[in-house]
Amino acid sequence: MNKLSPIKIPLLNPNEPEALLAALEVDEGQKIEKDDLIALVETTKSTGEIHAEKAGYLVGLRFVQGDTLQSGEVLAYIGNTPDASDSSMPPWSDESEKTPDLQIDSLRITAPARELALASGLDLSILPQGTLVTRKMVEGMIAPAAPLIAASVPTGEKQILIYGAGGHGRSLVALIQKLGAYQIAGFLDDGYELGEEVYGLKILGGADQLHDLADKGIRMAVNGVGGIGDLQIRLSVFDKLSKAGFFCPTVIHPTAFIEESAALSDGVQVFPFAYVGTEVDVGFGTIINTGAIVSHNCQLGQYVNLSPGATLAGGAIVDEGALVGMRATVNLYVHIGRRARIGNGATVKADVPEGGVVPAGTIWPLRK
Repeated sequence: MNKLSPIKIPLLNPNEPEALLAALEVDEGQKIEKDDLIALVETTKSTGEIHAEKAGYLVGLRFVQGDTLQSGEVLAYIGNTPDASDSSMPPWSDESEKTPDLQIDSLRITAPARELALASGLDLSILPQGTLVTRKMVEGMIAPAAPLIAASVPTGEKQILIYGAGGHGRSLVALIQKLGAYQIAGFLDDGYELGEEVYGLKILGGADQLHDLADKGIRMAVNGVGGIGDLQIRLSVFDKLSKAGFFCPTVIHPTAFIEESAALSDGVQVFPFAYVGTEVDVGFGTIINTGAIVSHNCQLGQYVNLSPGATLAGGAIVDEGALVGMRATVNLYVHIGRRARIGNGATVKADVPEGGVVPAGTIWPLRK
């Protein structure tokens, strides 16, 4: 048995434990030298390179470009031969359980894709066969949460919950306090203990408390999960709130400027110094972060995330669930496809396809 050296996903940002595998520079079984570039990984706020720590062969590759991975997760290994393996380690240890290549006739599916499909109740038999099914493909088959309806909000109710006590949720606390129109009842977060204090507010519990709080007359909430590393987490929060009868109002920081002809759906969050231009249409659950600029006649689908300083020129279209990174620029009339990811500081001069990735600091389309 050859001794294998694991290649792990680094933690680029303490607030974002997930990272996108933006590019894979080597193939299974390929010979590599010490310090060779293995892969590029990205979060919304950081970009990193993974280099080989020793010479050898890349073996046991567990993921494909476009997958979202957790920091510390093993991407692959470096072995002494191109067929090196270890039956005690994944992916070889998972073969008896058909993971990451779960076999249903000719179905092949990566471990992250399989986990998401099973967690979402997706029937594996409907997945395409004869090709490797990735997490991105599974995400595209999962229907997003339905927009919430405001009908059940009691007249005069001002109490509001913040679901998610992380960085995005705490930013929402500051925004809502500045507005002065709501009374923040506290945080909901499944990762904290009941009664724990975070950013001056109590943790009221997790999702299991939603119905009890609704019975007490609290029917408004904001989604404090940014979903940068994993959009499905943000969508699941909207789903929980919807099923419990909660309404997500649009919240706009007083320093943001919204033109009168702009149309913002429910659940939209607009942070300080952002600008939304004339005849802009913004879909449910979209985040327009600090200093972002949305020029005239832009169309933003549901659950779009514009990071701080992102700029959309006139007539740009950003489809559902897409992410535009910090200081990224999207040119006139460019169309960003569903769940595409635009890296920080990128300049986008042409359409980006559904699920496409534009690396940070680059000009799109990429030159050969």
